[in-house]
Amino acid sequence: MNQSPAADTVIRETLSSYPDPYLGQTLGESKAVVSVISRPGLVTVELVLGFPCADYEPELQAALQPYLKPVLGNARLELKLQAQITAHAVQRTLKPLANVKNVVAVASGKGGVGKSTTAANLALAWAAQGAKVGLLDADIYGPSQPLMMGLSGSRPVSPDGKHMTPLRAHGVEVMSIGFMIDQEQPMAWRGPMVTQALTQMLTDTAWGDLDYLVVDMPPGTGDIQLTLAQRVPVSGAIIVTTPQDIALLDARKGLKMFEKVEVRVLGVVENMSLHVCSQCGHLEHIFGSGGGSRMAAQYGVQLLGELPLDIRIREDADGGAPTIVSEPHSERARAYFLMARRTAARLATLNKDYSRAFPKITIEAT
Repeated sequence: MNQSPAADTVIRETLSSYPDPYLGQTLGESKAVVSVISRPGLVTVELVLGFPCADYEPELQAALQPYLKPVLGNARLELKLQAQITAHAVQRTLKPLANVKNVVAVASGKGGVGKSTTAANLALAWAAQGAKVGLLDADIYGPSQPLMMGLSGSRPVSPDGKHMTPLRAHGVEVMSIGFMIDQEQPMAWRGPMVTQALTQMLTDTAWGDLDYLVVDMPPGTGDIQLTLAQRVPVSGAIIVTTPQDIALLDARKGLKMFEKVEVRVLGVVENMSLHVCSQCGHLEHIFGSGGGSRMAAQYGVQLLGELPLDIRIREDADGGAPTIVSEPHSERARAYFLMARRTAARLATLNKDYSRAFPKITIEAT
């Protein structure tokens, strides 16, 4: 027999006031509370979150049990958690992709900061957490995703002669210019050819119904990057940097570029934040410390993650099975999972895309 409705209401109100550390909102503000049913000795709570949360339930359960203790008493909390990922608004001048709810650009102000490794592990972490994910390698001059995703030498097919079927690796759909050229062939293309090639890969790929399409952007902030940011319908972007000052200078330019074209920056990822010695486990800030957090604070964005500099991360990527796949329970993988959760949660708090809710109106002559 259930307890009184008044008891359920008190529990719901207390639950709604819980500030989720990833959303930066209370569960009430994010409209996450679906139902609260209390029975003697047991309270069942059903929540719906706007980001992949397959591995979040134990952590949230452990946080909610003591938070609700004043209203639960000695009753046990049973948590039922599910994700409901929705589409979010893109630049006002562009239309969202038909089968893709959210395009997330991974960018850097300069090369060599680990942007592609971050993009690959971000896509894989979302897939491991229950989302439907694609990965587009937009780094035309230096495509690295075929190697990182274990797809070197593979070729996409086109059943209808118009659209390419993306390849699949580790549960993620993948498309790259690297699938269509020889590995040693230099891409001696000018800007217009590069942007045309990316546009074709974006629109002529037969993507499945995706929650997220991660776009591994070319490094830099020049004409090519600016044009791509203006043509790709992006729900949000993340900036990858290292802690050192010279990398942060270029990262700031990347952030300002996205602001200029009205792409929302979800936050900053500080890569190579802490070196882990493979022999003794000694930790050292080789490139300095705190640069990413200072940049995030300066521009009012979130620090999404501080990722380690670990030789095993490089070995995993070179071997075609990035850390999320090869060592999912390792501490270094946990850093990527947390980064992915923070990124998706930040996106979940932004304006939704309502254009899909309205029917298309066509006018025909009669």
